Amino acid sequence: MGSSLAEARWPTLEDGHLKLLTFNLQVGIQTSAYHHYLTRSWQHLLPHPQRLKRLDMIGEVLSRFDVVGLQEVDGGSFRSSRVNQIEYLASHAGFPHHFQQLNRNLGQLAQHSNGLLSKLAPRSIEEHSLPGPMPGRGAIHARFGDGPDALHLFVAHLALSHRARVRQLDYLSELVQPLRHVVVMGDLNCTPDQLHAHERFRNSLPLHPVRPPLSYPSWQPRRALDHILLSDSLQADRVEVLEHLFSDHLPVAIDIRVPDACRETLLGHDTPA
Repeated sequence: MGSSLAEARWPTLEDGHLKLLTFNLQVGIQTSAYHHYLTRSWQHLLPHPQRLKRLDMIGEVLSRFDVVGLQEVDGGSFRSSRVNQIEYLASHAGFPHHFQQLNRNLGQLAQHSNGLLSKLAPRSIEEHSLPGPMPGRGAIHARFGDGPDALHLFVAHLALSHRARVRQLDYLSELVQPLRHVVVMGDLNCTPDQLHAHERFRNSLPLHPVRPPLSYPSWQPRRALDHILLSDSLQADRVEVLEHLFSDHLPVAIDIRVPDACRETLLGHDTPA
């Protein structure tokens, strides 16, 4: 199934469009009420017989997109029945390229990770450990194409505490500032107003689209914590949240248009000077 999906949905970029999605997977735990945080907390430590079935359903949705950023995915431990959830989703959803960033290594108990799934081949991928009082938060930086018109995509999962998030946004600002075509996506654990209040990050990357849809909690969304932020050079044609996919977060999807020069380098063409 993986190869046929990849062939059917390969992003040609002929119209300059890319479909992106960010999703905090919560390691495949079905959460649809606050009390599930208590009654189903054991699933953070122990395997569940329905988890692979849930991954199959999630993979079917992810297959519609060109690049997907994942947070709270397990890299293959006891709780996930030794299944690397990033590899599994890449295979079952038809993504020929995937990358795992292991942020919190609890050995056989848990492999807490960020993930990147892509139907475009990244030219380079860098891992960044984000600053904070406790280790375990990270960002993936994938570059698609070469030169000043390359597309730079960051997948990040920021801390719960305000003080740590400020430091982490400072760190991301340094990475983003010199780049031209940028996407920052992920569970940033802060609202649009909190992002706007961070002047350094706001100046490094215009917060566009300004008002992302509400994504948390998934069963009754009240807060916009999951973001896809774009540089001025990229245009958002549509932003939406998708249906409840078991997690306590809703997936956020966006259809972007890239400028011609960026599209040319993504396709591997030489752009005239």
